[in-house]
Amino acid sequence: MNIDAGGSDGAGSVIDPAIGQGTSPDLIPVRQQDRIASLDLIRGLAVMGILAANIVAFGQPFEAYTYPDAFLVAHDTVSDWLLVAQYVLVDNKMRGLFTLLFGAGMYLFMERAWAKGATRWLQLWRLVILLGFGLFHFFVLWRGDILTYYALLGILALPLLRLKAVTQLGIGLTAYLVGTLLSAVSLSFPYLIAETPFGKQTEFETTREELVAGKAGALADAALETRLTEAGDFAGLIAHRWTAHGSDPFTNSLFFLLETLPLILIGAALYRMGFFSGVFARAKMLRWGWVAVIVGGIMSLGIALFLEAGEYSYYLMLAGYIGWSPLPQLLMTLGLAALLVVYSSGWTGWLGQRVSAAGRVAFTNYIGTSVLMLVVFQGWGLGLFGEFARPGLYLVMIFAWVVMLAWSKPWLDRFRYGPLEWLWRCLTYRKIFPLRR
Repeated sequence: MNIDAGGSDGAGSVIDPAIGQGTSPDLIPVRQQDRIASLDLIRGLAVMGILAANIVAFGQPFEAYTYPDAFLVAHDTVSDWLLVAQYVLVDNKMRGLFTLLFGAGMYLFMERAWAKGATRWLQLWRLVILLGFGLFHFFVLWRGDILTYYALLGILALPLLRLKAVTQLGIGLTAYLVGTLLSAVSLSFPYLIAETPFGKQTEFETTREELVAGKAGALADAALETRLTEAGDFAGLIAHRWTAHGSDPFTNSLFFLLETLPLILIGAALYRMGFFSGVFARAKMLRWGWVAVIVGGIMSLGIALFLEAGEYSYYLMLAGYIGWSPLPQLLMTLGLAALLVVYSSGWTGWLGQRVSAAGRVAFTNYIGTSVLMLVVFQGWGLGLFGEFARPGLYLVMIFAWVVMLAWSKPWLDRFRYGPLEWLWRCLTYRKIFPLRR
């Protein structure tokens, strides 16, 4: 998602009404010379990484994202270990980076709005438009949408944008740690009851039966979606999402409240502190970045190996992916962000320029990837749904990466914004901006 709808000064310093002074010549989308290069690069890597996390749920039943037995082909030993690698390196971390950048972008947008005398009502309107995009994405394209989370929880973050940066950071970290504890407890309980000897006690019999029925219902829903997908019944698939999953965008936003909202606040605070602009000492960024990535990676690897030892059972996987992942996710997300800020200055070659361009049109790339995956996997397209194990799915992912890198820079050489970025800006400001350079 393109979060650079606001602006900073050419040196990358922060214009913050709460901690500093600054002016803006006009209330318009950010100009190229005003961009913070690290944001574009990180966002480009994040949107590519989001596909790495989601590719399984595009090409296999949605439940296969966390439950290998839901694959329609054999999930062999190679796929098992690829799952471990994806869990450690990608899952949740890319979403974490994306969310940090969304929070930075919210504040970056408001800098220019405040400097021109606008208020948070403009940001609210912008988020309402994003909510519309997200709901369209969910119901029409793919039900793994995260834009709805950002829109709804971004609205909750609006009253907190005027707080001091250090206060935002403290609230964000505290809320995230509270959510970490709640997730660990709430997701461990189903696993203990349904899949360990602890749950065989008589007093848990009813709960255990409910959990078994819940698993069966989820897999039955996945089987129905599989039939609709393989048959190319696009209208039937949309109707099923509406009837069976119509409330999911809102209930899931509530479920991820204490992950997404805190990361939005942390991202806003870090932006204001100059984290993305190179204000902090390079040596400290490198040291703490590597420490956070290594510690978080070791924690993730420990969880992944425990999942492998448990043969990837259904509720164990839910606990591992959602209940136990937040702490290592936070460490690796912040560590990766720090390292990418430091190293982004050296990514000036052909590949770095392509990745940064993909980040500048990340909103279009995010939605466009879902369209591309529909063409590849749906029955009305190439009909490859359910045909690939993890190695084959990763080849499709690489193909999509090539498409992202191939179109983004040539497009931006000719046009000011990506197609959806331009549409979002026009709707936000209720005026038509020039698209062609």
